[in-house]
Amino acid sequence: MALVASGCAGAGGTAAGGGRSIRVLMVNNPQMEDLRKLTAQHFTRKTGIHVNFTVLPENDLRDKASQEFSNQAGQYDVATLTNYEVPFYAKNGWLAPLDSHVAKDRAFDRGDILKPMAESLTGADGKLYAAPFYGESSFLMYRKDVFKAKHLTMPAHPTWQQVADLAAKADGAKPGMRGICLRGQPGWGELFAPLTTVVNTFGGTWFTKDWKAQVNAKPFQEATRFYVDLVRKHGEAGASHAGFTECLNDMSQSKVAMWYDATSGAGALEDPKQSKVAGKIGYVSAPVKKTDSSGWLATWAWGVEKASKNQDDAWKFLSWASGKGYEKLVGDKLGWSRIPAGKRTSTYENADYLKAASAFARPTLKAINAADPRNPGVQPRPTAGIQFVGIPEFTSLGTQVSQRVSSAIAGQTTVPAALEQGQELAERVAKKYR
Repeated sequence: MALVASGCAGAGGTAAGGGRSIRVLMVNNPQMEDLRKLTAQHFTRKTGIHVNFTVLPENDLRDKASQEFSNQAGQYDVATLTNYEVPFYAKNGWLAPLDSHVAKDRAFDRGDILKPMAESLTGADGKLYAAPFYGESSFLMYRKDVFKAKHLTMPAHPTWQQVADLAAKADGAKPGMRGICLRGQPGWGELFAPLTTVVNTFGGTWFTKDWKAQVNAKPFQEATRFYVDLVRKHGEAGASHAGFTECLNDMSQSKVAMWYDATSGAGALEDPKQSKVAGKIGYVSAPVKKTDSSGWLATWAWGVEKASKNQDDAWKFLSWASGKGYEKLVGDKLGWSRIPAGKRTSTYENADYLKAASAFARPTLKAINAADPRNPGVQPRPTAGIQFVGIPEFTSLGTQVSQRVSSAIAGQTTVPAALEQGQELAERVAKKYR
């Protein structure tokens, strides 16, 4: 169900009690929940602009945003989008370019945005189409205290086989503790975010450069079988239903010894107000096999619908929510480990942040800078993208194949059967691009 939170009733434009308002469609990640709680007192009070939030889980958010922006209904002024959607939303004319606003807003400081993030939100025409709220790559998180007690050593640059061996040894280290948490929840942005990075480093790809589907090819099969076997043998309870949020909860509640996922999860893990394991986590590079690195590149960013009639007010919100001042606000009010990091150079020069995030700040920045969306594997790709294929059809393709792989995790089918079906789906998509 949607969580609708607002400082007023009514739609965008004019608030129920008078004054201006905008409508924002937003994903339900912890950093967004912090923003929702801070908006009325620190943005609306200053600008007079009321913000009506509709907050949805990731899969529902993506569906809703796609429907809204493709129809250009103007129901929402702003939505949280990722670097997957932004390029083709921009190409389709669904997003308002932000360059004119950026040029007049010195406080926004576009030059401070990390280059990988800025490039991922820039259209083919060179214009900026979204402002990043936070950025992330992926890395491996592990319990230092558990590893010490079990006399286990985590390499700084582990291979996936080393991770599997460590998961087996850490399994049961504490009553009810499992060796690792890996997403198993269906969704191209859930299960296949981490799994596609495993496919990449095992030598696989969704499509060759000339659009030949490779979903049932040997490297893709090996990577998927490895992932499914690992999570079935040593993964979290209810793995086929576990996504980012569930794995974050399992790690923070001391139910798993390792977790491979988004760097953005570290802030919540290090917050003693919501995590039992703060100060006990180590962070190392994303595991590899055939590539030097394998971390993904992702950002939740604010895009303005082109049909919005409140673009100036929408920009004021974007500038505030993506700015240095907002990071300081979160740091002062909630703690520096909880700021929406991963998007600005200045964040990694901030002494307060570096002190609070000493365990994960540098590994996060290193992972973001090492990510290569154009060459994430061992062969050329037809589009840019690490954890996704940069085409609109991947939403449906990735989700449908993920449903089959999730069924394999649940023991309801086999990996070969799941990927044979996936190959058929991928071949239909490939025909459109040959």
